Amino acid sequence: MTWMTIKRMFVSGAKNFMRGGAVSAATVLIMTVTLAIIASLIFLSALLTFTLNTIKEKVDVSVYFVTTASESEILSVKEQVEKLPQVADVAYTSAADTLEAFRTRKADDQLTLQALEEVGGNPFGASLAVRAKDLSEYESIVNFLEASPTLSAGGASIVDHINYVKNKDVKETIDRLSLAIRATREIGFAVVILFAIASILIAFATVRLAIYTAKDEIAVMRLVGASNAYIQGPFIVTGIITGVISAALVLLLLWPATWYAGVKTADWFSGFSVASYYGSHFGTVFFILMLSGIILGAVASVLAIRRYLEI
Repeated sequence: MTWMTIKRMFVSGAKNFMRGGAVSAATVLIMTVTLAIIASLIFLSALLTFTLNTIKEKVDVSVYFVTTASESEILSVKEQVEKLPQVADVAYTSAADTLEAFRTRKADDQLTLQALEEVGGNPFGASLAVRAKDLSEYESIVNFLEASPTLSAGGASIVDHINYVKNKDVKETIDRLSLAIRATREIGFAVVILFAIASILIAFATVRLAIYTAKDEIAVMRLVGASNAYIQGPFIVTGIITGVISAALVLLLLWPATWYAGVKTADWFSGFSVASYYGSHFGTVFFILMLSGIILGAVASVLAIRRYLEI
């Protein structure tokens, strides 16, 4: 197929789109809605995933040691825990750092600071914050810590207590959020399918009208021996043009929409900005929407041609 042939197909496809008038406009409108829903699902999925990851970062197992435990004994425990395959990382906080952090938090509470001075010394022990590679592995880490207590030189366990009860509640929250993400994607996919079907049905009408308008030209092309691909090409181009225009409209409208949403929800999403996400992931969003628009338009046109054009 020569470049001139391809050019003629594109010119004919553009003419078919223009001849469609109100029907072409309706196809663009419904396809724009479909692509807008796809874009909304992209942002909603990103927001929920960001929230999920933020919560996961806050989950850990806190191991508190008695004040008499030496740093070497605690670091020995740290090394043992780090060797576990379930563990992602272990953070050590010394007794001195814990005391300093407490003083900073209570800087305006002079009564508490005075009581701390009267106690004398450091009443706080060191601690380890253990993060697992997966939420389901925290319980096995706790079981290991409870089943393998590290003893001091005097024969007593140096572990004061392990804080994991609250994290179980957090795990339940994460599980519910994960379920919400899956449900959102499934429901969103169903909605996209419904609107995609509507887009295809309207595209049927657009292509049918274009075929009816160009029936004399098609008859002449058949007489001169034009191939099926050459006859079908302009109608497929019409569908692709519809998809590209719809995707371009959505991408254009997303700039003010995400900016407005970002301003209104800046304090709600604790660090997630819709506008910033769109700017940093514009290439991905552009590719998904443009490809979706082209596929919708092309598929609708092909199906319509096979249904209404006997070639």
